[in-house]
Amino acid sequence: MNLFIDPSDPINQLFIMITLETVLVIVILIVAVIKIKKQPLKAKDEKPRFAKPKAEAPRRKPWRHKRGLPENVAYILLLMGTLALVTSILYSSSILAFIGLGLTFWGALLLFIRPTKYVKASLVDSTAVSSLTSLDQIITELNFKGKAVYLPPKHLKETRGGKLFIPSKKELIIPPAEEAAEEKVFLRNPKGIRLTPPGLGLANLYEKELRKNFTKVNLNYLQNNLPKLFIEDLEIAEDFEMNIEDNKIQVKITGSIYNDLCNEVRKLSNTCSSFGCPLCSSIAVALTRATGKPVLIENIEVSDDDKTIEAHYRLIEE
Repeated sequence: MNLFIDPSDPINQLFIMITLETVLVIVILIVAVIKIKKQPLKAKDEKPRFAKPKAEAPRRKPWRHKRGLPENVAYILLLMGTLALVTSILYSSSILAFIGLGLTFWGALLLFIRPTKYVKASLVDSTAVSSLTSLDQIITELNFKGKAVYLPPKHLKETRGGKLFIPSKKELIIPPAEEAAEEKVFLRNPKGIRLTPPGLGLANLYEKELRKNFTKVNLNYLQNNLPKLFIEDLEIAEDFEMNIEDNKIQVKITGSIYNDLCNEVRKLSNTCSSFGCPLCSSIAVALTRATGKPVLIENIEVSDDDKTIEAHYRLIEE
């Protein structure tokens, strides 16, 4: 009596394939059940018999990465695929080779292609509007009438940082590099306020996605790469155009996810007319880094259907 299975027999190969797939399904189901059981069930009306004092409440443990079900399934598929490939080599079985390649492919696909987390735009807009409203109230209370000027990197201690200066008078004033480099909010000579631009975080994100330091590129680089970044990589807008003419730069953004936020910022007269919304501000930060010159937002126009934002920037010669 032969206790071993002949892998060359087509019937035995089919039996091996069915067995491997059955084992795979069982393992996946076991992992899923274990995952579900680990989540504690809480009854709606369940109340603790003895409430612990607040001072004795246990501290939360630091957050750690936990493997999800797709990641566990991916490792299982890779393991089963590797075993099938090794077995196909030992027994010269083409069926096992195809099974192993399929399992390995899907395992690698699940492991490296992971879902992206999305946040509702309304939630992000609500968070940003509160900060911009407070900033607008401060500028109104101080009665600063000047136009905001985005300061170049030479006025800063860090190249990835960013500052803008709002003079107290309705004049175009740029503070000296020594004065602007100091960690002060209120400057005396010239008199004004030095703030962090609302679009600084976005500008740093642009550099991270493009893997470039904007202080080491020029305007042509931004003109050629920002459209793809906005439309394809970050999916911020449906269309993006940048036109450069001497010291004036025109940026046209269509179908932006920040349209609702821009509409709210336009209600803040001192904010919109001075340094713009976070999206327009981020472009100003990128421009001042690439050119090394102060940047001024001359005006921002919005189409009648609120879908297109057209921002006009000007480079200032110190």
